[in-house]
Amino acid sequence: MSKPQRIGVFGGTFDPIHNAHVRIAKAAREQAQLDKVLFVVAAQPPHKSGRTLGASSEDRYAMVEAAVAEEPGLEASRVELDREGPSYTAETLDILQQQYPNAALFLIIGLDSLADLPHWRAPEKILTRAHLLVAPRPGAFEIPKPLEGGYTMLDIAPIAMSSTEVRDRAARHEPYEELLPPLVGRYVKQHGTYGA
Repeated sequence: MSKPQRIGVFGGTFDPIHNAHVRIAKAAREQAQLDKVLFVVAAQPPHKSGRTLGASSEDRYAMVEAAVAEEPGLEASRVELDREGPSYTAETLDILQQQYPNAALFLIIGLDSLADLPHWRAPEKILTRAHLLVAPRPGAFEIPKPLEGGYTMLDIAPIAMSSTEVRDRAARHEPYEELLPPLVGRYVKQHGTYGA
């Protein structure tokens, strides 16, 4: 019998996906010996419900596809885009477990998200469905006691880069290309995304 697949699940709005996202996914793939990492593009992120996204769902998905086109073991996933309603991680993990019944799932999140995990929908379900791989973030975060020891910290330097910074630079017509994978930068320019 073959060993179960090890699949990383990296969810986000990816508005846009940037170099730090790709570096984190590659570090997770290598350090946790994952067969692949799925970039799960959020349709309606519940924690950002009051904010208008800079790019459409299809543009965000296309940018993720561009970012992973030349990266073995990294894939774009439509699992949240192709269903109705808010994008809750617990439900996404259930769907992915059905799609990959013999797989071990690894949820890739930032340290800021780990600190906030008790406020997510069904955090206990998330912890039973997937092992957490946590990327360090600049700043200090208090990790809730029940989560201590229940995750693996990725060995990667904290990266101070955000999608907000990319959008802001593009809107001000300032250089932003060095923050993006080359094919994503090209997509943003060609489609005028973020006023670029």
